[in-house]
Amino acid sequence: MSISIISQESFKNVPLADPFILLYEGTYYAYGTGSPDGIEVITSNDLINWNRVDNGRNGLALHKNDSYGEKWFWAPEVYFVNGKFYMYYSAEEHMCVATSDSPLGPFVQDIKQPMLPGEKTIDNTLFIDEDGTPYLFFDRFNDGLNIWVAELEDDLKTIKKETLHPCIHVSQEWEEVWPRVNEGAFVIKQNGTYYMTYSANSYESQYYGIGCATATDIMGEWTKYSHNPLLQIPGNLYGVGHSSMFKDNDGNWRIVFHAHQSENEIHPRNMFISKVYFKKIGGEDILQIDPNFITPVIVND
Repeated sequence: MSISIISQESFKNVPLADPFILLYEGTYYAYGTGSPDGIEVITSNDLINWNRVDNGRNGLALHKNDSYGEKWFWAPEVYFVNGKFYMYYSAEEHMCVATSDSPLGPFVQDIKQPMLPGEKTIDNTLFIDEDGTPYLFFDRFNDGLNIWVAELEDDLKTIKKETLHPCIHVSQEWEEVWPRVNEGAFVIKQNGTYYMTYSANSYESQYYGIGCATATDIMGEWTKYSHNPLLQIPGNLYGVGHSSMFKDNDGNWRIVFHAHQSENEIHPRNMFISKVYFKKIGGEDILQIDPNFITPVIVND
């Protein structure tokens, strides 16, 4: 898909930060940071035109009444596993997980508590390996924000604390604009290699950007690309980051990310989508992000 130029002035950008897109039964569901009362969901058939949903809960897939926390509902991701939808998100800077029978919700926490009580952690993302082992990648607040991984129990909610393992921390010059941040991990696997996209610098910085690290052992050493960042100030966008990847209806990898409202305004941050592909360099598959993004719009605001 090439760049989409939207001319209708009545259409609005999609005001979702930390966006995630789920493809389920031919429909795209987008979730993100934005509502003070929980997590919103919107839908699309083509990735460009998006609709707010009338689900009886003001478009919220998760309401704060069904969750731990009263504020700061951030960075949701939704996965369909064994007939159930799992939403991983943060509330009051603590990781949570809620479940539902529908991608529209309502998502509910069975027990209203964080996944790691007593410790601030955010940006939890699920990865299930080819052997069925579930892992949770997330940010810990030590030496700034850095990315860790741990195995999950089969319930996909309980962290095996004995498996906690550090992955990456601030280590490249481009990441040192302000402050010490590696966050928003997302992991896929290609030909035996794990690829982790992540964001660096404060989300408030125009130089927020997306990098990539790889590993051949998920609990081993992760190596960042020397040519990072993969995406930073593409075209007229500033503050791009907190991305996640998904496959579209044609089976192609896509990446969804947010950007600042404008060069001078941060909020509301808006959602954008681009292509992801792999390029063979020196015998390795190198993950690439197409800088030619598309601009989704809300058509029923």
